[in-house]
Amino acid sequence: MCKKTFSSKGNLNVHQRIHTGERPYRCDVCNKTFTKTYILKIHQRVHTVDRPYHCDVCNKTFKQVQHLKVHQRVHTGEHPYPCDLCNKTFSDRSNLNVHQRVHTGERPHSCDLCKKTFSSKDNLNIHQRVHTGECSYCCDECKKPFRSKAYLKIHLRVRTGELPHSCDLCKKTFSSKGNLNVHQCVHTG
Repeated sequence: MCKKTFSSKGNLNVHQRIHTGERPYRCDVCNKTFTKTYILKIHQRVHTVDRPYHCDVCNKTFKQVQHLKVHQRVHTGEHPYPCDLCNKTFSDRSNLNVHQRVHTGERPHSCDLCKKTFSSKDNLNIHQRVHTGECSYCCDECKKPFRSKAYLKIHLRVRTGELPHSCDLCKKTFSSKGNLNVHQCVHTG
């Protein structure tokens, strides 16, 4: 279906579930289904308070060792996943994959209510709050409500004048990555 190749028949069979939608492993607690047993085992920690992995720097705890590894890059500044097209780097492969949709235009997540599409599941979830009216975050100073923590963070930067995102080419600074990305389109044509 997609011409991807694998070193073993087992890996091919698991991959094909992406195309078939088969999810043979079911959580006994919530009936959510999964393509792989190890993902089911990781999911089952949602139903417990078990967070066995902790960061030695800040003591934050995690349910998955992979989440701990990604988190530790906050402290090291490591960004081992570069985009082949624009050389932007990421601390997590999934963030790189979502970023690459900027170049491809792919928007695989769509709202069931208005059919608007999004490049990431997180952006879809934030958008869906438009339909529910949910605004979980609020500015302490002006009481303006926001649908996501990220939007509140950007709002606070506007209030403080903080501009943490800078263009590598012209050094102009911005309060959000989104504004920086729009600006960088000017440089790339």
